[in-house]
Parts: sequence; C-alpha cells; structure tokens
Amino acid sequence: MSAHDRSGWAVFGIGDFRLFGSARFLTGLAYQMQAVAIGWYVYDLTHSALALGLVGLAGFLPAVLCALITGHVADAYDRRLVGAAAFALQSAASLGLLTCALTGVHSVWPIYALVIVVGTARAFANPALQALLPTLVPGPQFSSAIAWNASLWQSASVMGPALGGFLYALGPAVVFGVAGGSFALASFLTLLIRFRPAATSERPPITWAALSAGIDYIRSQPVVLGAISLDLFTVLLGGATALLPIYAGEVLHVGPLGLGALRSMPAFGAVAMAVLLANYPLRRHAGVRMLRAAAVFGAATVAFGLSTSLPLSMACLFVTGAADMISVYVRQTFVQGETPDAMRGRVSAVNTVFIGASNELGEFESGLLAAAIGAVPAVVAGGVATVGVALLWGRLFPALKARDRLMVRG
Repeated sequence: MSAHDRSGWAVFGIGDFRLFGSARFLTGLAYQMQAVAIGWYVYDLTHSALALGLVGLAGFLPAVLCALITGHVADAYDRRLVGAAAFALQSAASLGLLTCALTGVHSVWPIYALVIVVGTARAFANPALQALLPTLVPGPQFSSAIAWNASLWQSASVMGPALGGFLYALGPAVVFGVAGGSFALASFLTLLIRFRPAATSERPPITWAALSAGIDYIRSQPVVLGAISLDLFTVLLGGATALLPIYAGEVLHVGPLGLGALRSMPAFGAVAMAVLLANYPLRRHAGVRMLRAAAVFGAATVAFGLSTSLPLSMACLFVTGAADMISVYVRQTFVQGETPDAMRGRVSAVNTVFIGASNELGEFESGLLAAAIGAVPAVVAGGVATVGVALLWGRLFPALKARDRLMVRG
C-alpha cells in the first residue's frame, strides 16, 4: 500500500465518494446561503428575535414528525433516489422563496411554509445519505470518509454564509436562485452514484416494531445514546446561530457582510478540525475527548456572548466549530460505523432528529430566551449550561466516558 493509499486523501480515489461529496458540498453551500438570506429577510420584515426563532422551529418540526417514516424509507428503498428526490424538492422550495422575493411578499408566513418544505426534504435526505455513505468506501477508509464528509459540508458552510451575505447585497432573489440551481445539480450528481440493491433486498415491513427499531437500538446502546444526547444538549443550549443577525446588527454593527463572516467562523473551525481528524483519526480516549470538547464549546460560547469585538467574536465562533466537530466525528462514527446496514436508515433518522433538535430547535430556544431576557444574557446563560451538561454527562453515561477506541463495523 502506498503512502497516498494510507493517507486521509485516499477516499477521493473512489468515484462514488467523489459524487457523494460533490453533492454534499453543493447542498451545504445552497443551504447555508439560503439560511443567511432567510434570516436577514425575516429580520428585515419583523425586527423580531422570536420571528428568527420560529424559522428554526419551522425547519425542525418535519424531522420530528416524519422521523419514523423517513428512517423506514431509507432502509426500504434506493437511498440514492431518496436523496435525489429530496434535493429536487429543496430546489423547488428555493424557487418558491425566489418568487416571494421577486413579488415583494411582506408577510413571513409564506417564508415559514417554504422553510417547512425545506425541512421535510432534509428529513428524508439526511438518514438516506447517512446510511448510504458506509456502503461507498471500504471499512479501513471509513473514519477518513466520515471526517471528509463533514469537512465538505463544513467547507460549504464557510463559503455559503459569506457568499450568501455578498449575494444578498444584490437582493434576496439572487441568493434563492443560486441555491435552487445548486440543489438541482446535487440531485443529478446523486443519481450518478452506482446503484447498490442491498438496502432493498431485505425491505423491512411497515410495522410499529420495524418503524421504531432505530429508537430501540439507540436505547440499547448507552455509548451511542450518551454521544447523541450530549451533542443535542450542547448545541441546543449553547448554539447562538439564530441570534447572529442581532449581534451583527445591534452588538457588533457589521451588517449583512459581517453576518456572513460570523456565520462562517464555526464552519471554518470545523473544517480545520475535520481535516486534522481525517489525517490523524482519534486513536484513544474518544469518550473523554468528546466530553472535553463539549465543555470547550460552552466556554467559547460564553466568551462570544460577552464580546463586543468582531475579531474576538469570530475567534470564539471558530473554537465552537472546532470543538463541535470532535463531537460530530465521534457521534457519526458510532451511528454509521457500528450500526448494522439493514438498520442504518432508521437509526440515522433518529440521529437526524437529535441533530435537528440541537440546531433548528436550538435556534427556536435561543430566539425565545433572547426575546425574554435579551440576546447577550441568553447566549451567556446557554454557554454556562453547556459546560454543566458536559460535566453531568460524564456521570450519567460512564460507558461513554470510559470508551477508549472508535470501532467500525466491517
């Protein structure tokens, strides 16, 4: 085996992974551009922290309401087709947002409705694609594939907000149009991945036991349950993404371009950490490192909440992204690498709900709390609570704390 084959870059020699990664990057770029545009558009219309929080709630609810069905679909049908169809639906929703911008809609309710459509599409796409990834690469390259997959998404998350902020200066319609085209191209690339019939060869029946198998599996695995729930509460309590328009406009006074820069920094930190993990995977003390990363995430969130300096705020957000990437890496390796293939879709669907809760529902929580006590106190309180959760989870889930190595199902 050559040095290149042993390196973290070897997965890019696999054509299907390149197609998968390209689609992942395009959808990440489109989603992040669109998120900036929606956030600023809604804030322009309402000047309300609660309205920003409702955007997060609208994006999250479909993942919860559809979780059992989306997991079943991912395990019962061609995962490529599920992903491609979901991307096509997101493209259609972007065109709907484009229409709202061009026609000068002044009500936020059509925006919320289209965010629900985007959330529904993501609810079907995420478990299907999470379950598809382990089938694209050999076992020895799986850890690198996890890290690079996250890195591609986060790279798009670095570029997307900045590009979204730049294009928003030309008008929200430009952002929504570019996002729609990106989703459409991602749908086409996903269809080019080679068909693998294994997912449909043992199609699970539509019974309550089959639909809830993902929940039962996670409950039976304390390490997986601990990792997923830690990630949920860390970002649920410590996430400040929904409040960035307020910080950009009222605390730091940097406008849409500054908002794009702020939104990019967590992803930039995550990319740096993901590249590091792709080339130097975690070998030991995985559980302890995940717990420590959660505590660092909370501390950096507190520092961001108190900052009135743009460079310091960006540095704090960079640290939160790097710390969160460690949690994502450990959690995704547990969920995708150690789950039997026949159940990956249903387990990934439950995992998607937790991810959605820690992001979209976290945005709703942040907006609600900020409306009650103010943006700065809300962010600081959330960061302090996150540090507390990291300490508490070490006691509640001793199996997670004691977990040394990451395993990958062969």
